[in-house]
Amino acid sequence: MTELMMSERCGFRNPEIMFSSNDTPEEEFRYANEIGAIINLDDITHIDMLKEVCGIPETICCRYNPGGTFSISNQIMDNPGDAKYGMTRPQIRDAFIRLKELGARNFGIHSFLASNTVSNEYYPKLARILFQLARELREETGVKITFINLSGGIGIPYTPDKEPNDIMAIGEGVRKAFEEILVPAGMGDVSIYTELGRFMLAPYGHLVTTAIHEKHIHKEYVGVDACAANLMRPAMYGAYHHITVLGKENAPCDMVYDVTGSLCENNDKFAIDRRLPKIDKGDILVIHDTGAHGFSMGYNYNGRLRSAEVLLREDGSFMMIRRAETPDDYFATLEGFWDKI
Repeated sequence: MTELMMSERCGFRNPEIMFSSNDTPEEEFRYANEIGAIINLDDITHIDMLKEVCGIPETICCRYNPGGTFSISNQIMDNPGDAKYGMTRPQIRDAFIRLKELGARNFGIHSFLASNTVSNEYYPKLARILFQLARELREETGVKITFINLSGGIGIPYTPDKEPNDIMAIGEGVRKAFEEILVPAGMGDVSIYTELGRFMLAPYGHLVTTAIHEKHIHKEYVGVDACAANLMRPAMYGAYHHITVLGKENAPCDMVYDVTGSLCENNDKFAIDRRLPKIDKGDILVIHDTGAHGFSMGYNYNGRLRSAEVLLREDGSFMMIRRAETPDDYFATLEGFWDKI
């Protein structure tokens, strides 16, 4: 619900907003319909719920999950069969038929088969799967497919040794698939949507934190004033984020540290066995590529408060775009409780 509201506040309107959700409360479907967002149904059982809550809109989308594993050049990229998202092939066919009976006129297909791929092959291969699916569904159901959403999955090189994706080569691969599969089928008017949030945002966000402790036991530890509440990915996925120690960019990386936060969880680590320059108390560490899954995944475990966000402009100036949380913010949802105890 809040993401829908945020989209509106950012100035997006009607079909510019794509509402992809799962395990969705009724009020969120209702609100998405009220603001004219394209609703992307995650499961065939949601059709009757949507019908009862707000009716079936003329434009509707369904999310597809082919199951199994997704491979590129014999390398397994992800496991759609283990993902909770999307409909099976028979389900999406039956969903289109049912939605058409209930008044839908314009149909879309959405799928997300692999996350953070650093490969120019992913999007073209995904496009071929969905373009072929679109041809088949039109033949089997007679619906008008007006758009295909390739979603996200194009990643960034979190580690310095990887080459970034070539977005122009990726686009050319999608164009070629479009012209080989959809155009001959008379579907050259189908629109293509993308959701490249990580690709566009991740490299342009950084978590800036200060070393406040050091510890010398079985390993060497550096404790910083940030924690997994500010950046969950390393704790949640074991994800790598590059770290720069300001002022020591050219110093030899002759120390091996675990860089940790203060949460009461042993996985609250930004780096494990990372080679870095010698870090002293007061050094400022920059944790790179946090623009996609940094603040947006923040939380308040152990009462930790989320930090401020600062926008660095191209001219070198900066402005605070989100203030830091305060204890008053943390306790605000308990308003009235203290008077009752």
